Amino acid sequence: MRNATVSEAKAQLSRLIESALRGEEVVITRAGKPVVRLTSFDASSQPRDLNQGYWRGNVRIADDFDAPLPEDALSGFETDA
Repeated sequence: MRNATVSEAKAQLSRLIESALRGEEVVITRAGKPVVRLTSFDASSQPRDLNQGYWRGNVRIADDFDAPLPEDALSGFETDA
């Protein structure tokens, strides 16, 4: 792990990025306290684009999905508080 102050990070950002790309964790500190961790980006950790049809055919939404709930069902959500 490599530490750098904010001032050092400003002056040596390219070097710090290269360190992170090599797998080294870089911690940027302010007033001696860690505030930012610089690591390499893992594209596989990004959320999937669900607009691509991954769920097509696997999910069914009832026709009355957004219909109001009956009174007896609503009472279960109410409190006296």
